[in-house]
Amino acid sequence: MKNLTLKQLRYFEALARDGRFRRAAEACAISQPALSMQIKELEQELGSELFERSAREVKLTPFGQTFALRVRDILRAVDELGELARASRGSLLARLRIGIIPTIAPYLLPAIINDLNQTFAGIQIEVRETQTAKLVQELAQGQLDMAIVALPVSEPSLTELELFREEFVLVRRQEDGNKPVPEREALREMRLLLLEEGHCFREQALSFCKIGPARPREIMEGSSLSTLVQMVGAGIGITLIPEMAVPVETRSAPVSISRFPSPQPSRTIGMVWRNSTPMARQLREVAEAVRRSAETMRERYAGG
Repeated sequence: MKNLTLKQLRYFEALARDGRFRRAAEACAISQPALSMQIKELEQELGSELFERSAREVKLTPFGQTFALRVRDILRAVDELGELARASRGSLLARLRIGIIPTIAPYLLPAIINDLNQTFAGIQIEVRETQTAKLVQELAQGQLDMAIVALPVSEPSLTELELFREEFVLVRRQEDGNKPVPEREALREMRLLLLEEGHCFREQALSFCKIGPARPREIMEGSSLSTLVQMVGAGIGITLIPEMAVPVETRSAPVSISRFPSPQPSRTIGMVWRNSTPMARQLREVAEAVRRSAETMRERYAGG
């Protein structure tokens, strides 16, 4: 197998990830026939089929699944060689692939990108927004350089760095704003609106309200914090949102915001990256820029 190329491995990884020739070809910036030919040549070189092909999609064969794991390790190592070379020259950060969870991205990301562009001149920033489990997986596979998530992640292969803590606030109908804030035990008896399963913020809210999996009766779900706040404004129930979401999500909804008495519910926001990355020094500089972004945003919220 002397004729395997890195280009073929990247094409294979794109097709394995996207499951469709058209999307993989677009991601690789080549034509669909050219991608198909490269994959066919790769299979011929290996002497085994990598994909099961159908009219709509392709799926990895059992051999393809095993091959994919090795390919991801190889591509990650190659990428890290380039990062190592740049780090050894003391080069400024040229590219940064950021992962970020949906309950942070809409509120903090614009400030982060602005601060990073000021800190690292000419930096190319790529952003991936999805849930924590997927971000951790993509970090491990080398598809991301770092991720901004709620801590702890508790993954031994990742370094965790705490950035800041933020409180949760109670969102109720506008006319309920002057009512006493209910005890968290009382929240269990109300119609509580939560994000759908898979979001870490959902689990944090359930934990604060001391609601276990056996009490789903009065819980309704939404796909985003924006949906939850609009549902509250329509009189459907109550919800909790992180403080950073308040300025954005309450602009167009008739709701009131109340703080809980101490101990207030909160979460810890942090950055995670692979222990093996040679970009650790630069990523700590990125973390400082993210801290500044969050502090600026909190000052605006407090002043508003």
